[in-house]
Amino acid sequence: MDLLAAFIDIVLHLDAHLLALTQQYGVWVYAILFLIIYCETGLVVTPFLPGDSLLFVAGALCGMGSLDIKLLAPLLMLAAFSGDNTNYWIGRLVGKRLVKRADSRFFKREYLDKTHAFYKKHGTKTILFARFLPIIRTFAPFVAGIGLMRYHLFVLFSALGSIVWITSLAVGGYFFGNIPVIKNNLTLMVIGIIFISLLPAIFEFIRHHRRGN
Repeated sequence: MDLLAAFIDIVLHLDAHLLALTQQYGVWVYAILFLIIYCETGLVVTPFLPGDSLLFVAGALCGMGSLDIKLLAPLLMLAAFSGDNTNYWIGRLVGKRLVKRADSRFFKREYLDKTHAFYKKHGTKTILFARFLPIIRTFAPFVAGIGLMRYHLFVLFSALGSIVWITSLAVGGYFFGNIPVIKNNLTLMVIGIIFISLLPAIFEFIRHHRRGN
């Protein structure tokens, strides 16, 4: 519970914690931010890491002069793109192993075939829009790899999604994060970003629950 409370505190007061990291570690904070974004997008075991809110706060710190947006934005685009590709190839490796296995209680070949068909039809949109959906953006590249989505299409939309995601949030934070009403209520802004980013998942859960009834 102490760890959970500490994590919640970090997420909800991300502005204060990130500013403290910047003051304490200086230029090394770029490496820390790169690692967080890389892991949040590249490892299916770390979907809980802050993404949208972290980008906005980092952009706001750039507006304050604590960080450099010209260095931060390209670096985090690379982190998001690299994470996506790592996740894709992990999924592809797992997929190849699953294909060689006979049907079992936990795996049936038809599931993989359906995933492949889904990404063949909807994969490009999924990779692009998943960028703005917490949890889903962590699993989408992994499933794309398992579904054997064509790599040249994956790379194209992964790169596009990385650019749009980082630009909209980090650059948005740079320009809007230091407007007095936002700067003085940055914690509330972070909570708002987290809530808005979770809305699609909440709506989907409600819709699924209603269909189940």
